[in-house]
Amino acid sequence: MSWLELSPAEWTAVHLSLKVSFWAMLASLPFGIIVALLLARGRFWGHSLLNGIVHLPLVLPPVVTGFLLLILFGRRGPIGAFLDQYFGIVFSFRWTGAALACAVMAFPLMVRSIRLSIEAVDTRLEVAAGTLGANPVWVFVTVTLPLILPGIIAGMVIAFAKAMGEFGATITFVSNIPGETQTLSAAIYTFTQVPGGDAGAMRLTIVAVVIAMAALLLSEVLARGVARRIAAA
Repeated sequence: MSWLELSPAEWTAVHLSLKVSFWAMLASLPFGIIVALLLARGRFWGHSLLNGIVHLPLVLPPVVTGFLLLILFGRRGPIGAFLDQYFGIVFSFRWTGAALACAVMAFPLMVRSIRLSIEAVDTRLEVAAGTLGANPVWVFVTVTLPLILPGIIAGMVIAFAKAMGEFGATITFVSNIPGETQTLSAAIYTFTQVPGGDAGAMRLTIVAVVIAMAALLLSEVLARGVARRIAAA
């Protein structure tokens, strides 16, 4: 086997990382838009507190975030026990837990990207739509949302890329179980801990770089396409 050819176990880690990153990005997107709107437009008590909580994963050690997730969403945690008992949803030591950890770590970056796009919108356009009789929800859907779409796309790609590279919180919360929670980063770490694992670590590193670069290029293409459509409209 060529040193560039991935083994079945390595393909499993790549596939799992893509699945975890995709669902982490998709599940956090609605919350990201809502929180970005609150932070960009909201004027309420606790605004600074919410902003601090949202960005806390950026400044906390990832291991601390993973431990907090384990305390809250573990089988014996207050949230985890409730979800397990009433809905049969288990996060600890499952790939769904890896997706949750990745979503939490990537969430601040997604929110920041979308928030900057919302703050850049000319509010006079929204006011004009409102004066024509459109309700706030319709104004957001028809005016605000198309204008912030490039920021949403950028936020989604940044969140996906961050989730692909997440390690500390994930391994603390769901461990490093091959085929279940061993993502690309965890697999690379495992290779570095065994003699002769450098080739495997290098193969997965190349894969990670290719995926990240492809995601960034796709984001650029999509954002430019959306921007051109908005300008043409």
